[in-house]
Amino acid sequence: MATIHVDVVSAEELIFSGEAKFVALPGESGELGILPKHTPLITRIKPGAVRIERADTGEEEFVFVAGGILEVQPDRVTVLADTAIRGKDLDEAKALEAQKVAEEAMKNAKGDIDFAKAQGEFAAMAAQIAALRKYRGKR
Repeated sequence: MATIHVDVVSAEELIFSGEAKFVALPGESGELGILPKHTPLITRIKPGAVRIERADTGEEEFVFVAGGILEVQPDRVTVLADTAIRGKDLDEAKALEAQKVAEEAMKNAKGDIDFAKAQGEFAAMAAQIAALRKYRGKR
């Protein structure tokens, strides 16, 4: 069985490192599916879920990323995430609260830059909540 090595790294820590059968994640232009021997690729990723089908157990590992860079080589996938949180560590109540704060910041923004920053935070929290609900639905 062919496998591909996957590393998911945030600025704070290594989130996942191991062999996988398949990886799916939100690319800049849409959902990407990566199998062993994939063509080399570098692209930005959007906030959302990185799903890794582990080679050892066959189970799906789930990591939320708030954006970053993806590098794919035929034998390796590297996700360099701005922020990454393991699916089991996501807190829906905390994400909902952060989304409300961002929504309030959008309403009270004094200029375009403040609004854009709050809008980005709101979108990241919405993606995190959607990813969390999808993850919980599969368990």
